[in-house]
Amino acid sequence: MTDADYRSELDTPCLVVDSALLERNIEEMSAYARARGIALRPHIKTHKTAEIAQLQRRAGAVGFTCAKLGEVEALADAGVLDDVLVAYELVGEQKIRRLLRLVDRLRITVAVDSVAVAEPLAWAVAAAGKRLDVVIEIDTGLRRAGVEPGEPALRLARELQRMPGLRVRGLMTHEGHAGRATTREEMERLARQAGEAMVATAELLRKHGIPVEVVSVGSTPAAFATTQVAGITEMRPGTYVFYDAAAFRFGRIGPERVALRVLATVISRPAPDRAIIDAGSKTLTTDPPPPDRRGFGYIVEYPHATIVRLNEEHGIVEFPAGTPAPAVGERIEIIPNHVCPVVNLQDELFVVRDGRVVGTWPVVARGKVR
Repeated sequence: MTDADYRSELDTPCLVVDSALLERNIEEMSAYARARGIALRPHIKTHKTAEIAQLQRRAGAVGFTCAKLGEVEALADAGVLDDVLVAYELVGEQKIRRLLRLVDRLRITVAVDSVAVAEPLAWAVAAAGKRLDVVIEIDTGLRRAGVEPGEPALRLARELQRMPGLRVRGLMTHEGHAGRATTREEMERLARQAGEAMVATAELLRKHGIPVEVVSVGSTPAAFATTQVAGITEMRPGTYVFYDAAAFRFGRIGPERVALRVLATVISRPAPDRAIIDAGSKTLTTDPPPPDRRGFGYIVEYPHATIVRLNEEHGIVEFPAGTPAPAVGERIEIIPNHVCPVVNLQDELFVVRDGRVVGTWPVVARGKVR
C-alpha cells in the first residue's frame, strides 16, 4: 500500500484491504494447489465476507471450511456456499437442529473425533431420513481436538461405520502447531510429520476396508510444507488471503505482501518516546506476537516502534530514543499479529486500489460464534 487519498478519506480505526495484493495472494495459493493436484478448500473464518469467498471460488476453490454453523448460515444466505466442511465438533440439540436444516440446503461435511460427538449426530440424521458426511479429526501435534493417528483413528472409524446415517469421507487435521515453530526448518519438519501421520493413518484405514476419499490438512504457515507429502488430497489455508505479522518469520513474505492493515490515528504524544493511537484491544485484539517479535502489531511506517500495551480504545506505542516518531493526527498502518479475530471485530472492510477507496465489503459472518 502507498500513501494516498484513502488515509485522509477514512475514519479510524478501520480495516483497509489492498485489492491487488488480495488477488495476488488468492491466485498464488490457487496456482500452488492446482500444480500439486490438491483440492483447495479455504477456511472462511479469516475474512468472513461474501466478496472474498467469491474471489476464492473463481480462482478454483472446490468449497469452503467454516468453524461455526453461524458462519455457514450467514454465508449460505449470502449465496456463496454450496459445499462446506465444518471443521469443528458440533455438540448439543440446538446445533443438531440447525445442522439438519443446513443439510437440505448444501453439501455439508462435519468433523468428529469421538463416539460421544458422532452418535447423537447419527441418530438425529437417521431419524430425519437424511445422511451426513463426516471426517475424522486427527490430532497431529496441536494438542487440541482430535483423535490420535493410527490405531485410535481406526477404532473410531469402525465405530462410525456402524452408526446409522453417517458416511465416513476421510480424515482432517489442523497442523497449527507447525506455525508456532521458531525457524522455517522446524516448521517444515513439523508440517511433514503431520502430513506423514495423516497419510499413514489413511493407508491403515484403507487396509482394513474403510474407504478414505479425503485426507485434508489446514494451516497457512505450513501450507507449502505439509502438502509436499504424497497422499494429501485437500488443503484448507485461511490467513493467506491477507497474511499477518505471524507470517513474516518464515521468510516467504514480508510486510509488502500483507493485504490487510489497520488504519489508525495518533491521538496523543504525552512523551517524546510515547504515542497513543485510537486502536486498542477492541481493534487489534490481545493476540501475542510471534516468537521473533514484540508488541501487539507491526507498524508499517515505524517498524522500530513497539505497541507495548492495549487498553480497550487506546494503543500505547513506544519509540527507541533518537528514532522518528509520528505527530498528533498522523495516520499509521498496522499489520495485526493475528488477522482473523481482528476482522471479526469490524463491520466492514474498506477496499482500496491504486490509493483510492473502491468499495466497502460487509463482514457478513462477523460475530457468528455459535
